[in-house]
Amino acid sequence: MVFYAPGVVGEFFAGVGLLGRGLGMYVRSPRLVLLGIIPALMSGLLFVAAFVTLVYFVSDLAELATWFADDWSEGLRDVVRVFAAIAILGLGGLVGILTFTAVTLLIGDPFYEKISEKIEERFGGVPGEVEVPWWLSLRRSLWDSLRLIALSLAIGIPLFFLGLLPLVGQTVIPVIAALVGGWFLALELVGVPFFRRGLRLPDRRRVLAGHRPLALGFGVSVFCCFLIPLGAVLVMPAAVAGGTLLARKVLGLPIDTPAAAVAPPPIAGPQPSLDT
Repeated sequence: MVFYAPGVVGEFFAGVGLLGRGLGMYVRSPRLVLLGIIPALMSGLLFVAAFVTLVYFVSDLAELATWFADDWSEGLRDVVRVFAAIAILGLGGLVGILTFTAVTLLIGDPFYEKISEKIEERFGGVPGEVEVPWWLSLRRSLWDSLRLIALSLAIGIPLFFLGLLPLVGQTVIPVIAALVGGWFLALELVGVPFFRRGLRLPDRRRVLAGHRPLALGFGVSVFCCFLIPLGAVLVMPAAVAGGTLLARKVLGLPIDTPAAAVAPPPIAGPQPSLDT
């Protein structure tokens, strides 16, 4: 098993690099920057308000979650409730990040579709593209997002209880949460290019499972960026661009050389860009 470690580590960091490439390609297109930030900002304001509310009531929620400690000594009870408050905020952050991505993709579907489409065109387009009416694409995206959120909650709740454990709950569990959250984010962010090919959520899971280190590297890097204040708003459009690169990579399509670079030398003229 040790023999394969360098390859796994290399694939993981290649996934991290996809987010960096998505960010670089995205920021070079001012029009796409504006288009991408508008839905992320709208969704971000909603989720910031929700998280502030959670912080305000976290002490009360911690007391409810640790009802069994009501008769304990004051010092031990306070320690348990501090751990409970941390676990509640961690669970809220995990669910918030995943739902933020789903809600933002729904709000900004036309914008992110455009960003993804421009990335695809830069590297040769989509062979065998499936034309799907916008309303059907929106319905499928909503259903798949709800399934992912439900699954993340099913995993997040056990992580919440494990987060109550001293030391382990504040060290090992956050790492597991980042890996779980990163996996679900990767599944979410390849949704647009997969839909374009007529592929659904089971197809995403199957294909990404065959490139798990790559998908985790991309998803975990997005997850960590989303933990930074305003990071979700600023990085979300770049994450969509990176998700498109990830989708092309796992589907065996080129992402290293723009299509124009592999064609015969054109007549001198303006170079292609994401703005065209």
